[in-house]
This record gives sequence, C-alpha cells and structure tokens, in this order.
Amino acid sequence: MDTALQFLLDYGYAGMFLAAFLAGSILPFSSEALLVAFVRMGLDPVLTVVCATAGNTAGSMTCYWIGHLGKMDYVERWLKVKPEKLARAERFIRGRGAWMAFFSFLPVIGDGIAIVLGLMRANLPVTVLSMTLGKLLRYVLLVLAAEGVVRLVF
Repeated sequence: MDTALQFLLDYGYAGMFLAAFLAGSILPFSSEALLVAFVRMGLDPVLTVVCATAGNTAGSMTCYWIGHLGKMDYVERWLKVKPEKLARAERFIRGRGAWMAFFSFLPVIGDGIAIVLGLMRANLPVTVLSMTLGKLLRYVLLVLAAEGVVRLVF
C-alpha cells in the first residue's frame, strides 16, 4: 500500500483525482486523508478540492451507471455491495428522489445510494448536481478543518 500511496503523492493533482475516483467507486480508500496530506504538503487547497470533488463524483457516477445497468450480479461482483446495504440505501432514498445523491459521500451507505439511484433511473442532471455539492461540501469542510479555520465535532 505504501507504494500505491507514494504513486498518488508523486502525481499531485492527478493522483488526488485518481484516489478520489477509486474511493468513490470500487476501493475502500480514504481520499480524505490524502486530501489533507496534499494540502499540508503545499498543494493549492482550491485545486486539490476541485480534483478530489471531480474524481469522487466520477467514481460515484460509476456506481450509478452500474446500478443503471440493472444487473445485481454486477453490483455484487464488481462493487462488492451486499443486497442488505442496497436495501438500507433504498429505504433512505424512498420518496426523496435524485436529491438524495447529496448524501453519497456518507461512509458505508454512500455507494449504495449511488447504485440505488441508478437502479431507480433517477434524474441524471439532478443526481450529478446534488452528488457534486455533497462531495464538495465535505472536502471544503475537511480542508477548512485541517487549516484550523473551522472545528468539526463528531
């Protein structure tokens, strides 16, 4: 894993995009830790957040696309998402529609939300917009917290 992390660090903004893409789609990977590391290493926080947001949104839209295909065996095989997780995401989304993509940044249930929205054939522009806004807000808050501008309490 150290070699993969070093590879991402060596490629700067492109590495941030790739890490965020992978974290948003198929790998249990923390793009947040890499984002903070990049900012602390001196990369431009705004450009780093833009790359992370774009990559993570693209990764989640990959989950949406796989859900849109409607083949549950693809979801289970490629994304390693269990039916129980999808059922929980579906209960979360039910009656709310594409705007629920805002919450696709959430751990555990986030990829399930994107997949269920794809299965539901949710409105694509609204899905992309709300998904991007949720991911952007998360990354902005992380950078602000890392810079000491805000304090996150969990």
